[in-house]
Amino acid sequence: MSLVIGLTGSIASGKSTVSNMFKELHIPVIDADIVAREVVEPGENAYQKVVETFGEIILHPDQTINRKRLGKIVFANSERRQQLNNIVHPAVRQKMLAQKKAYIAQKKPCIVLDIPLLFESKLQHFVDKTLVVYVDQEVQLARLVDRDQSTAKEALQRINAQMPGEKKAAMADAVINNNGTVAQTKQQLLAILVEWGVLSKEQR
Repeated sequence: MSLVIGLTGSIASGKSTVSNMFKELHIPVIDADIVAREVVEPGENAYQKVVETFGEIILHPDQTINRKRLGKIVFANSERRQQLNNIVHPAVRQKMLAQKKAYIAQKKPCIVLDIPLLFESKLQHFVDKTLVVYVDQEVQLARLVDRDQSTAKEALQRINAQMPGEKKAAMADAVINNNGTVAQTKQQLLAILVEWGVLSKEQR
């Protein structure tokens, strides 16, 4: 039986760092953000629907979607944003589930679904265990300002637009506190994987 772990965390929490740690352990990771980009590539059904809905104004000369232009349209209008989500989200879920099924067929002992909005989208039923990467808000704010070269006000707006990290942590089966060093984060991950039977104590 494959154990399916749902990995999530708020913006700038260090979720990508933990995702890479899974990959280093040769545990397959299905990344929702990557799949979301793949389903709107030319030739995909979702691509056709997005172009039909928003018009060819959102296309680059090479016919790929201009994300900035599309983003301006959907972030300024919640109805248009919902239209986009209604096209993209089902396509993403379908592709992620197909990949998960393929890994299960390969008898992979553990599979990770990396889903930023796992709890917001109520997708816990896709996974067996949920793992949240958590940081204190002041650490999160400093990292986001540094990462995106944004102002503190802009960064705080983005943080406040999401479900609070504390709430996600309270809903999770396990939490990694990512306020410390990368080595401390890895120790926490390995301990959780031993507890869940993915790794033996010798493999830690």
